[in-house]
Amino acid sequence: MSLKNPVALEFLQLRRSRPAKTLIEPAPTRDQLLPLLTAAARSPDHGKLEPWRFIVLNKGAMPRLAQLTEECGSALGKSAEDIAKARSQFDMGHLAVAVIEVQKPSAKIPAIEQTYSAGAVCLALLNAALAAGWGANWLSGWQTHDRDFCQKAFALQENERVAGLVHIATEGKAPPERPRPDVDGLTQWVSE
Repeated sequence: MSLKNPVALEFLQLRRSRPAKTLIEPAPTRDQLLPLLTAAARSPDHGKLEPWRFIVLNKGAMPRLAQLTEECGSALGKSAEDIAKARSQFDMGHLAVAVIEVQKPSAKIPAIEQTYSAGAVCLALLNAALAAGWGANWLSGWQTHDRDFCQKAFALQENERVAGLVHIATEGKAPPERPRPDVDGLTQWVSE
């Protein structure tokens, strides 16, 4: 059986994230989101460790996360501009999925491969949302790397960290195309 899928390849070649600030309601329902999470969970996972998990952040969670961003940013001495930018994804957010990297002890699977798997889950979720017709954007920011914020926001364990926040809702307006990498300039071909 051939797995050739030119439609999927064309989608991947043309895919474009939708800036989170352009997303509007409605956001996916639980039933609409579950197939996207299922698709993301099919990401490469050496050793089948499942070194990630999902936290779905509905609109009702956004004000708490915006306020927490403000508090943690102030405690860190961040500028008002940095705080406003970081909290804007929550101030304007409708639904986001926090992909949580979960480092698991393994004599066979290095920690970096578990990190790569969590990143692959973020990209797979982003692409699944876009393929399903939603607008979506994978974000992070200083607050997602701040241990205090992550502990208070998501009650993360010591072996966990945020791999990304994937915002998903309806596309408000199509973003302009942007310059893409020069694949020829980035590619080295080795024959011997």
